[in-house]
Amino acid sequence: MLKEFRTFIAKGNVLDLAIGVVIGAAFGKITTSLVEDIIMPVVNVFTGGGITGGIILKEATVDAAGKAVPAIAINYGNFLSVVLNFFIIAWILFLIVKGANKLKLTEN
Repeated sequence: MLKEFRTFIAKGNVLDLAIGVVIGAAFGKITTSLVEDIIMPVVNVFTGGGITGGIILKEATVDAAGKAVPAIAINYGNFLSVVLNFFIIAWILFLIVKGANKLKLTEN
């Protein structure tokens, strides 16, 4: 059984997948940094500091023991910001894949 497992792991497809996952995770960090550190500051200039907002369902209080109870809110501003980040990342990845495909066509 161990020999069979070793043969399975040594196959190229499994190793290619493992390498792809590691590179994909690293590339994900690069694109996230590009969006959060370079693109979103420019967007925030036009939106006045970012997309914020929410609906407070229950105000923050202090219980009988003096412990703070946080407010309960629907933070739609944070949700919209995450959706905008997703679309920016998707657009960047689209452009990268499009460019990579164009390079592949010219190599052959």
